[in-house]
Amino acid sequence: MLYPSDCSPRQQTSGRQIDTAALSLRAGRTTVALALHAGIPDSHVDTAAAAAGTRGGDDVRVLGLHEYKQAAESLADAFAKDHVAWYLIDTPDRADWSFEQKWQLHVEIFEYIVYAHLLKGLVVCAGPNYDCVALWMPPGSNMDDLLTICRSGMWRLNYKLSKEGRKRFFNEFLPLLHDTKLQVMGDRDEQSWYLVYLGTKSTSRGKGYARKVIEYVSRQADADARACYLESSNPVNRIIYGKLGYQFVKSIYLQRDKEHVELDIMVREPIRVESHSGVEP
Repeated sequence: MLYPSDCSPRQQTSGRQIDTAALSLRAGRTTVALALHAGIPDSHVDTAAAAAGTRGGDDVRVLGLHEYKQAAESLADAFAKDHVAWYLIDTPDRADWSFEQKWQLHVEIFEYIVYAHLLKGLVVCAGPNYDCVALWMPPGSNMDDLLTICRSGMWRLNYKLSKEGRKRFFNEFLPLLHDTKLQVMGDRDEQSWYLVYLGTKSTSRGKGYARKVIEYVSRQADADARACYLESSNPVNRIIYGKLGYQFVKSIYLQRDKEHVELDIMVREPIRVESHSGVEP
């Protein structure tokens, strides 16, 4: 089996029953890689790419379960200095941890998240060495079920994060993202694409990889008249995403640290795709 972990609803850790209810990742309403295996309608997946195996247009690949570690390593590198990523790890009650210990947890978190998206979401990459990786959630998909939480290893965050880290993740981060998306998208919340994570390795930036993994889904979203939603933790990205059709909506803040961490909410409305009959007038 390729699972990074194994668990049971009865699993005990440090004498504490794992709170599976707390692990219902409300913000991770997910993506679906090979949707034919996950019950996602065919219209939510680039069927041409599926027919070709794992390669889409513009050298974009849909990743498989066996590639979760490589994808996670790429994202860990891309988010090495990201304030949101470290907000969950670099907490006051982990002041005694070394950088190496914190980095290991940083990588493991991405392994869990990537694996969950490979199970129930769409994970694509561009570049020859996983240079840019995007985790997408298609319309109507989520990774909230207990089986996915167990198989991906997400359940381990209930004890791998510190007490403060758990509060930040389960009580603040996830509810804030979930509630904000619902408030912004309204009736379209379950009908939109969600760009959960996108990261380019530090040595691979400026080569157009991010545009490729975004446009890979944007074309499908336009064909289906679907909006795309994202949160960005880097103010510079507001300009980059703007060039790809995303409009800034609002900023939200994580507030359990001395310095609040800002996230920008952006939405891309579908561009009408003209249909042609192929008959000359």
